[in-house]
Amino acid sequence: MRSTHLAPSPTGGFWKELLKVKLQRKNRLRAIAAGALAVSGALVLTACGSDDNSGGGGGDSKAASNIKCDGKGQLLASGSSAQKNAMDLWIKTYGEACKDTKLNYKATGSGAGIQEFLQGKTAFAGSDSALKPEEVKSSEKVCKGGKAIDLPMVGGPIAVGFNVPGVDKLTLNAEVLAKIFNSEIKKWDDPAIKALNKDAKLPSLKIQAFHRSDESGTTDNFTKYLKAAAPKAWPHEPGKAWEGKGGQSADGSSGVSSQVKQVSGSISYFELSYATANSIKTVDLNTGASAPVQATVENASKAISEAKVKGTGKDLALDLAYDTKADGAYPITLVTYEIACDKGNKASTLPATKSFLNYVASEDGQTSLKELGYAPLPTEIANKVRESVKSLS
Repeated sequence: MRSTHLAPSPTGGFWKELLKVKLQRKNRLRAIAAGALAVSGALVLTACGSDDNSGGGGGDSKAASNIKCDGKGQLLASGSSAQKNAMDLWIKTYGEACKDTKLNYKATGSGAGIQEFLQGKTAFAGSDSALKPEEVKSSEKVCKGGKAIDLPMVGGPIAVGFNVPGVDKLTLNAEVLAKIFNSEIKKWDDPAIKALNKDAKLPSLKIQAFHRSDESGTTDNFTKYLKAAAPKAWPHEPGKAWEGKGGQSADGSSGVSSQVKQVSGSISYFELSYATANSIKTVDLNTGASAPVQATVENASKAISEAKVKGTGKDLALDLAYDTKADGAYPITLVTYEIACDKGNKASTLPATKSFLNYVASEDGQTSLKELGYAPLPTEIANKVRESVKSLS
C-alpha cells in the first residue's frame, strides 16, 4: 500500500497549543511562551536583535546574564524538528544577551539539515542521529583541515501518541507497535492489544498509523527501538526514511502530532513536547520491566544515562540502550546532536557558533530543557560536550 501524504497543520496552531499549556505554569514559563508566540507561524525562527524580539518578555534573564557573547552578524543553522522547541527557548535567551548576533534556525528535519551543512550553507546542523561514515567523509570538503563531529545537546523521550475514543490509558509493547506500524495489526480491538489492556474498552475501529514523510532522526530512533526490542516483528532496517508498510504520512513532528490530534483511531510517534502541547495521550510501554513505563522526562533520563560514548576524539556520538528492561527506563529516546566542524569552521561564524553552543551546553542551557519536556544531558556527557565546543576552530 502506498503512503498517503497529508499536509501538516500551520505552525501557528502548534504554538497556540503550546501557549495554552505553558500559561498554566510559573511566571518564568509565561515569559517563554510569550516569546515563542511572538514568532509563531514562522518557518525561520529569528532571535538576537531581530524585530521579533522588540516586544516584551522571552528567554531567561538570569541565564542571559551568564552568557559570553562573541562574534556578530547572522548565524544560520537548520535540521532537527525534534529540538525546535528547545531552540526557540535557547534563541530567545541568547538574544537577550547577544543583540549583535542574528540566529536563524530552520526546523527542516535532520536529513535536510545535514545536507545543508555539508553544502556549506549553515554554520551548524541539528540531527537526531549521529553522522554516517560517508557523511563524515563528505564533510571534509566543508571543514577545511578537519571533519564534522557530533555534539549531543538535547535528550528526551519519543512519545507514541494515540487518539482512540473512550480509551484514556493504553499499554503496548515493541512487538505490537511493530505490527501496528507495519500494517499487520489493523483494528484497535485486535487480540494482541486486548491482551495488554484487559480493563480498556477498545473499539472495533480501524487503526490510522502516521509516520514521517521527511527524512527524520525521530524515525531513525523509533525504528532502532523497534528493531532492537522486536527484531522478528520489525523486518526493516532502521533509518531516517520510513520503510514500514502502509500507513499515512505527514511532514515534521508538528505534522504527525497534528494528525493524531485530529484523526480518530490514529497513532504516531513524536517528541513528548508535541504531545504535551497538543494534549495528546501517550502509550505506556511494556518493556519487560516490573511495570509499564510512561513517557516522561525522568524515565527517558534513566535510559539515556545508560548510553555509552561511541565516538572518538572530539566526536561524542552515543550508543543508546533501546532494548533496556530496567525499571522506570523509557527506551524510545533520542539525543539530538549539533553538527559542527572540529576544525575548519568559517572564520566569519566561528566565534558566534562557539558562543551559542557554549551556552546551549551550559548548566543554564541544559536545566531549562526540563520545562519543555526534554531531558538534560547526564553530567558526565555534558562536561565532555563543553570541552569539545571550546576546542572548535
